[in-house]
Amino acid sequence: MIDIKFLRENPEVVKENIRKKFQDSKLPLVDEVIALDAESRQVQQEADDLRASRNRISKEIGALMKEGKKEEAEAKKAEVAANAKRLQELEEKEPALQEEILKRMMVIPNIIDPSVPIGKDDTENVERERFGEPVVPDFEIPYHSEIMESLHGLDLDSARRVAGNGFYYLMGDIARLHSAVISYARDFMIDRGFTYCVPPFMIRSNVVTGVMSFAEMDAMMYKIEGEDLYLIGTSERSMIGKFIDQIIPESELPKTLTSYSPCFRKEKGAHGIEERGVYRIHQFEKQEMIVVCKPEESPMWFDKLWKNTVDLFRSMDIPVRTLECCSGDLADLKVKSVDVEAWSPRQKKYFEVGSCSNLGDAQARRLKIRVEKDDKTKYLAHTLNNTVVAPPRMLIAFLENNLQADGSVKIPKVLQPYMGGKTEIRP
Repeated sequence: MIDIKFLRENPEVVKENIRKKFQDSKLPLVDEVIALDAESRQVQQEADDLRASRNRISKEIGALMKEGKKEEAEAKKAEVAANAKRLQELEEKEPALQEEILKRMMVIPNIIDPSVPIGKDDTENVERERFGEPVVPDFEIPYHSEIMESLHGLDLDSARRVAGNGFYYLMGDIARLHSAVISYARDFMIDRGFTYCVPPFMIRSNVVTGVMSFAEMDAMMYKIEGEDLYLIGTSERSMIGKFIDQIIPESELPKTLTSYSPCFRKEKGAHGIEERGVYRIHQFEKQEMIVVCKPEESPMWFDKLWKNTVDLFRSMDIPVRTLECCSGDLADLKVKSVDVEAWSPRQKKYFEVGSCSNLGDAQARRLKIRVEKDDKTKYLAHTLNNTVVAPPRMLIAFLENNLQADGSVKIPKVLQPYMGGKTEIRP
């Protein structure tokens, strides 16, 4: 959510930003907000004037009564009574106007960074850099679910009977590999100075609307029936929510946290969820990283965050690339975003395994996350998030890039301590 003062003073900048995101249907919202804001300030000013007048007249009534001027005092009382009716009308109108303004402000997209490429959708995202040499072996690589099943590591049929499509059982060494990757990612981030955290796996609606757009919320979140609680789709939401309504001393910045959690997603409108496999699923586990920092430091942290993911995957010899999201592919709260994609030797192309985002002060504005300087002045923090690793999707890249011709899967040295010293998984 952008600053209403900025919108008020720069309506054409906000409109141009909406056009860059190819959301022209939202253009009328800018003028609507400006009109409602002007009305709201007018109502507030009139109400303030009436309150001041009431206080002044009350003092005058007291003085007149002391002087015995009862008739004049009664006339003043009648004036106060007349003003009270109007004041009540204004006081009822103030929150209604603020609600209408907020409703529109919540769907006006954040101002994107000038470096963001302009494009309509994810087909116009821009490759930035490749890390590691993509390799296609001279033997056929099966579909990832077939690799897992050959290692007795995946049971989709039982999962369908228990929970339906989009769920899975991981078994044996594949389940152990899944946990090994999560544990390695945790220690990897701790070694880079991040504080480890296990957050709540459910959050209230005010946190949900504070960290994501309504469109994302509807497409992703599972609501707990009868309670004001949602299952998290990523721990970034509860991690940023940790600072709701907080004033953070500037000396304590940056806040750098890495978190583990299960994640739950509707995947509403997703294609291919009935197919065998674990690429797009309703439940998975994830290691995440978030940063709360000074505004001037967020570009630096953005680059640090996506490089952490690249370094993690390269430490396991998985080739990756970075893909910058174009304007039309950015969620409304995001200022800038880069996807990390891993190489798939079976498909002979890259696919997404992580996403790094700078949200500027949008989440901080909604959640009221403020920073206090030594002189007691306050400003809004900037927030960022990035995926460290999200198996089982990451396992797809791992298995395809480490599969051997005999059907075994080699385990890189960095993971061997987490796998009980094993160097390979065999059928």
